[in-house]
Amino acid sequence: MKCPFCQHGENKVIDSRLSKDGDAIRRRRECNSCGKRFTTYEHVEDILPVVTKKDSRREPFDRAKILAGIKKACEKRPISMETIEDMVNRIEQYCQDSQLKEIPSSVIGEKVMTELHELDGVAYVRFASVYREFRDVNEFIGELKHFLKKDK
Repeated sequence: MKCPFCQHGENKVIDSRLSKDGDAIRRRRECNSCGKRFTTYEHVEDILPVVTKKDSRREPFDRAKILAGIKKACEKRPISMETIEDMVNRIEQYCQDSQLKEIPSSVIGEKVMTELHELDGVAYVRFASVYREFRDVNEFIGELKHFLKKDK
């Protein structure tokens, strides 16, 4: 495990415990070079479906891509990293539970939209604006109207 601060490859585990949901081991580590501490999580490697993109390309399921998209949408919003991690866990579990060998990226995108809609309206609209690839303001306004209808 490389240190995220100095990229040194040697560190020591200071503390290990089960995560709150019990499906991962949380480890506090200290870099042997710079002395900074960081947290890692050890998960059981699950068999996840291959993601089928809009242009028919296939790529492995990538939790980090989902996390990055959600973090971007939630930027400068009062949403904790723990809440975002929980959301990504639910999405990953949803994909795993589908028991499909291939899952369209659109299914994952819609699941993210559903989760964000329930969590935070601004994050939802931010994600939707990128995910739906609005071509003009009218499409954006249409999505806002749809969002407001769902809220009632």
